[in-house]
Amino acid sequence: MNWKARVTVQIALFAGILGMIPSAVMATAQVAPAVQSKLALMPLPSSITQSEGALTVTPASGVGSIFTYRYDQTHDVRLEAAVKRTLLQLGRTCGGDVLRSTVDHPAPANPSLTISVAGTSGPVQTVNEDESYQLNITPQGGELKAATDTGAMHGLETILQLATNERGACVLPAVKISDTPRFRWRGFMLDVSRHFEPVWVIERTLDGMAAAKLNVFHWHLSDDQGFRAESKKFPKLTGLASDGQFYTQDEMREVVAYAWARGIRVVPEFDMPGHGTSWILAYPELSPEAHITQLPVVYGTPTAVLDPTRDSTFKFLNTLVEEMGKIFPDEYFHVGGDEVQGKAWLSNPQVVEFMKKKGFTTPAELQAYFNQRLEVILKKHDKKMIGWDEILNPALPKTIVIQSWRGEASLAEGARQGYQGILSAPYYLDAQKTSAQMFLADPIPSDTTLTVDQQKLILGGEVCMWAEQLNLETVDSRVWPRTMAIAERFWSPQSDRDVSDMYRRLRINSLKLEDVGLRHISAPEIMRRNLLLERHPDALDVLASVLEPVSFHERYEGQHTNGLTTLNRLVDAVVADPPSRQQIAGDVDALAGNVTVPPSDPKLALDLSGDVSSGAAPSPEMALDRLRQRFLSWQTAETRLLEGVQETPRLSDAAIRAEQLGEVARVGLSALAYLQTHTVPPAGWKARQMSILDAAGQPSALVRFTFLHSMRKLVLAVSQTEHTGAP
Repeated sequence: MNWKARVTVQIALFAGILGMIPSAVMATAQVAPAVQSKLALMPLPSSITQSEGALTVTPASGVGSIFTYRYDQTHDVRLEAAVKRTLLQLGRTCGGDVLRSTVDHPAPANPSLTISVAGTSGPVQTVNEDESYQLNITPQGGELKAATDTGAMHGLETILQLATNERGACVLPAVKISDTPRFRWRGFMLDVSRHFEPVWVIERTLDGMAAAKLNVFHWHLSDDQGFRAESKKFPKLTGLASDGQFYTQDEMREVVAYAWARGIRVVPEFDMPGHGTSWILAYPELSPEAHITQLPVVYGTPTAVLDPTRDSTFKFLNTLVEEMGKIFPDEYFHVGGDEVQGKAWLSNPQVVEFMKKKGFTTPAELQAYFNQRLEVILKKHDKKMIGWDEILNPALPKTIVIQSWRGEASLAEGARQGYQGILSAPYYLDAQKTSAQMFLADPIPSDTTLTVDQQKLILGGEVCMWAEQLNLETVDSRVWPRTMAIAERFWSPQSDRDVSDMYRRLRINSLKLEDVGLRHISAPEIMRRNLLLERHPDALDVLASVLEPVSFHERYEGQHTNGLTTLNRLVDAVVADPPSRQQIAGDVDALAGNVTVPPSDPKLALDLSGDVSSGAAPSPEMALDRLRQRFLSWQTAETRLLEGVQETPRLSDAAIRAEQLGEVARVGLSALAYLQTHTVPPAGWKARQMSILDAAGQPSALVRFTFLHSMRKLVLAVSQTEHTGAP
């Protein structure tokens, strides 16, 4: 989808989501508060009970214990490989020689872990796969039970999250878990057409998905900017329409196998009949108006569409679907179908005449005809159609799946008509929403008006990462760790809405994701060093820690981003929803928890902070001291940054943000001084401080500060000093 269409959805979502964060509630009645404060499982299991004690993986001495396991029932090579990966990762967490384990030869009488799988999965995973598992860990040993390999692999991921080091020993706490996903379809979509991602990036993304218990990789392989899948039947698709960046058929098979080994299905998307510039550049005969000479570098919604009036178009598609269907064995085949404007159809006399003969008056009707014929082709090759909202039409059978980018209302309407659907609208990562906002957005909200049977048609949801404004250096930091919060929404009970605890667990698991191989923390650090010409980026790190990228639309308007834009500025070296928002909010709440902040001026940059803190509430004294140290570090960073940006052209737009950081630091220090001394500031003080904060909220450098809501709260608290007191 192009930015104009997407931003309409994003604005509507922001309006609906801001202010939604409720008071914390328990995720499930079976989870005691003490358990939640200690464990860091993500997503939260359906049911968990913690007991006293723990199973030792590696003792404090490092000798005297070997972690052993055995299979109690059936197993296959996929599960064996998953267990070995688990042991390798467990060894990284625990240290010691965890991998030196006894496996079946002979089976130990009292293994550390017994794995019982009722039956192996089929060669092709399905949407109805039983992914449930039960895990029981006692000080004497653990038992993992599952109906399939896929469920067992989810249980292994839970074991990795349970492992902690306590008093020099690595242990698994004694727990009893019964777990099953809430939704069958828990997907992640990656666009590789706008910016190509090599196979090794795809595979580490799949590792992250496995850790988050996501089960569908939606691979957006074609769009106007490029066709990325090698076709031996139609070699021009990559010979002319990929700029040399594409996946060979062997590489695509490798990705499918890599995903299957981790319990993940791969659903390819070939966008049609719209977003077809790359197709038509390679094969002009597919278009009613073949006037394309090169791939576009400007993003938007080009009018290039396939010609649905020619039988030759469908012969082409039949051959392509057959070829790609053999590479991608999943039963679903994504046809895109979004943003078909139909201008090229309406301006072509042959197409207009065809529409008259068929009785069609709108491009939407012609697209429905196209999809009818395409659905027959897919069915012939044992595939089911999935596409974006626009394919929803009563002319199509109820076997199709609607992926909603327009919102919950559109998804619900499809369900009322009897169509299965998945939700993506709230989970567009390029909108740069917070983890909390996306975590609270639900495919089936608690106030849904759908009937029970209609709710069953909602298969789940998909996170979407469009690639206009990212590349292989920045993709991880745009996807993770926020995607893990959304993955919990797809897996865990609907009642799981404790935002504070979600953030606590998210920060812990974010570090673990880096250990899996992702680079969402380290890659921005490397880029910041590069921005400073390899000088030590301490001061830039301080600034970056309280910044996040603006939304897709804001960046497009501010930078006029296109395919030639170099993605190596400050905005590319900061991460979405960094921990500073919750850290500062927690400390400010300890000093000014009862202060209400009125809505910001809508003309200012959108303030997404909200009243969200994480972790145990600090004492007022501790909060004041931490805030003072933070503000002093901002002042120090300002001075050093203003020196550095003069010598670094790519940081030229960061000077104003550096100055504002220092100004806000002085606002904060002044507020703390008044609070600590219980004194009232002079007339006009509050207005001056708010003016500084409002200026910091104005657009600049394609980044926004994370702390403005909390700083406004701190300033307002000063005006109440004589009424409420302060530490």
